[in-house]
Amino acid sequence: MAHKPTITFTFIRHGESTDNLRDVWAGWKDSPLSNHGMSCSQAKALGASLANIRFTAIYASPLKRALWTAQAVQDAQSEPKPPLNTSLLLREQYWGIAEGKKWTMEPWIQGLSLEDHCARGLFPVIPNRTQKFPEGESLDDLAARAREAVDDIIMPHIRSAVRAGQKDIHMAVVSHGLCISELVCALVMKDVSGRHPGDRYRGLLNTAWTRVAVGVKDTRGGEPLELPSDHLPPLEVRVTEFNRHEHLNSVARQKGGIGSAAHDPSQQDIRAFFGGGATAKQTENEEGRSESNARDEVDVTIEEGK
Repeated sequence: MAHKPTITFTFIRHGESTDNLRDVWAGWKDSPLSNHGMSCSQAKALGASLANIRFTAIYASPLKRALWTAQAVQDAQSEPKPPLNTSLLLREQYWGIAEGKKWTMEPWIQGLSLEDHCARGLFPVIPNRTQKFPEGESLDDLAARAREAVDDIIMPHIRSAVRAGQKDIHMAVVSHGLCISELVCALVMKDVSGRHPGDRYRGLLNTAWTRVAVGVKDTRGGEPLELPSDHLPPLEVRVTEFNRHEHLNSVARQKGGIGSAAHDPSQQDIRAFFGGGATAKQTENEEGRSESNARDEVDVTIEEGK
């Protein structure tokens, strides 16, 4: 992509939620950010790290953990603030009857179906893209919803920018780990090559971000193009950055369980309330590693096409 991209998308995973700390299947279950995820740590650090980028617009899942993270990004932007819109299409994979239940990495019990496991109160990791918990979504279902989100939310902005010859347009999309991996794949497949990138963009830390640049092939940026209503010239789409989380380097969890509590938007700054500033001992896990879903780890193998 020799010229400057027509439009750039930064996909941001939400901050740590209270369900992240409970190792439960958390899809549409609307758990809030923990204090560590929001007011004192991750989301504010994220917003500050992106404050020098002028976002044209921000889109977010309406679930609290994503919406509150998006609001932290918006709050850190200079005036006039970019608009913040929500879409149900940006929600995480729906786990049906497993929502809020403990997940397990243990192997499936031989001879038992997924439904049999659920009847026993066991909700194991599903190692393929087609199976799903009763009443829930499969990974392939999520991919179809991600393609719809790209077509309904992202592509209209690309068409508008191409027609007007605009460049340096930058949008933020705040969502969830598994949903973002499918959104990025759906957008990358809009490239003229049409190639699927596989699962290389799966596994984001809390508040980590991935960036995708979109340009028009064989044209110079800034040149308006006459296009039929639903037509686009060949696009060049590439992932320029993945799982960026440098803003977490200075983030420390507060002691005494405070950081793990649900965030209260009306609460004053907890650090100031308790005298502030003390650096917490580094936690056992890498900062940002808490996962909303077991499959949101890069070392979980998903069988393709099964």
